[in-house]
Amino acid sequence: MYDTEHPAYYKLAEIGREITHKVKPRAVVVFSAHWQGGRDTIHVNTAEMTDLIYDFYGFPDHYYKEKFPNVGSKEVSQKVLDSLTQAGIKAKGVERGLDHGVWASFKCAFEPESNPLAVPIVQVSLFDTEDPIQHYRLGQAVSQLRDENILIIVSGMAVHNLRDLRSTFSDPRPLPYAVSFDDALKEAVTTPPAEREKAMAALLKRPDARQAHPSFEHLLPIHVGAGAAGMDLGERLWTLPEGSMSWAQFRFGGLGVASGAGSSL
Repeated sequence: MYDTEHPAYYKLAEIGREITHKVKPRAVVVFSAHWQGGRDTIHVNTAEMTDLIYDFYGFPDHYYKEKFPNVGSKEVSQKVLDSLTQAGIKAKGVERGLDHGVWASFKCAFEPESNPLAVPIVQVSLFDTEDPIQHYRLGQAVSQLRDENILIIVSGMAVHNLRDLRSTFSDPRPLPYAVSFDDALKEAVTTPPAEREKAMAALLKRPDARQAHPSFEHLLPIHVGAGAAGMDLGERLWTLPEGSMSWAQFRFGGLGVASGAGSSL
């Protein structure tokens, strides 16, 4: 967010401009790695005015003073709740702020001064499980929102191992699992839609999966995005394995279709 020379910052800003100038959604529904609901229940933010959640610890004081102007939408949140209920998924509305899985990456993509996202943002939780099929079904349940020009964004990371991060500070060369899992994720996301669910689920069973993701909450958002994509193809827009992380970013469907999935911190 502060390293504006980092390639990931540039690519997020590029995607943000595509969204505001080409996709032009009427609202955004976003799933973040940093919000888990219940094991069988999804939580949907129904607040129209939302504060930011500073869900991280030990950072300099100015991190906790960041702002990102945003509004929610009771209409859109109700559409999400209805879609989930119709799909047989338990869901409840709650009032909650936006966590840093949303606002930190959105600040890179949608700078208020130069490229504001002037549409409602409704955040939706993941399940509190590591079940890839359950999350794929979650994406399928909200897929119909795309027909109403509501953009679906998912926020996690392609590779996310904080345990090894400290050891890579002085050497940004990617660890072997950061490359191998990043490649496998691309292969799964770009699998033809008829076989994509199976390929996405298989990612969690790879021998390098627990190295790339000691816990899977940063991976599962892309399963939601893949499920929401329906029969649209997945495309990797860009990637950068770096140390124990990878910043890969993906899109499902063309720029004229309101469905996207970005993997970002």
